[in-house]
Amino acid sequence: MTERPRIAIVDSNTLAMIGLKQLLQNVIPIMDVEMYGSFEDFMANEPERIFHYFVSTTIVLENRRFFLENRRKTIVLTVSNDPNSQLSNFHCLCINTTEEQLVRSLLMLEQHAHAHGKNLPLMPQALSAKILSDREIEVLSLIAQGLINKEIASLLNISLTTVISHRKNIMDKLGMKSVSALTIYAVMHGYVDINKI
Repeated sequence: MTERPRIAIVDSNTLAMIGLKQLLQNVIPIMDVEMYGSFEDFMANEPERIFHYFVSTTIVLENRRFFLENRRKTIVLTVSNDPNSQLSNFHCLCINTTEEQLVRSLLMLEQHAHAHGKNLPLMPQALSAKILSDREIEVLSLIAQGLINKEIASLLNISLTTVISHRKNIMDKLGMKSVSALTIYAVMHGYVDINKI
């Protein structure tokens, strides 16, 4: 079996790392996400074999030379969307935002950096198989676009009860409980355009 590509999160904030790891595992399920609380721990784990580094601004500044040499792999975690407060020469990701916006930013990063996944390994068969019915895909697409059950019912000309039933079936089949997780799934499978969320 081939080794799964690795992503590293390097940050002294454990809670932030746990949250970001969860989102990354949803956005790029073919990756193994590893967490490192310090630059030293990160360096001790073969950083040259890691696909991407999500690193706090502080750690990047303290080890600027290493990260500049690996800038194509580095995504700097910032607390501001203001380009003037972000490090130049690096991809930056603002983590001080809503879950929906963070998910959207991660999806855009994945799509633009990897040509909609073309540079990434293939998805495992279980993840790429068609699990949902055509109607469930329609409902999922509308959920991802932010529509509420009543709007979905009206748009698809079905009852509210049917929408709720489809929504429950979608969540059960995918094993997902949040709208963010459903949105990630919908975008990653091409059921909704990133620009419509």
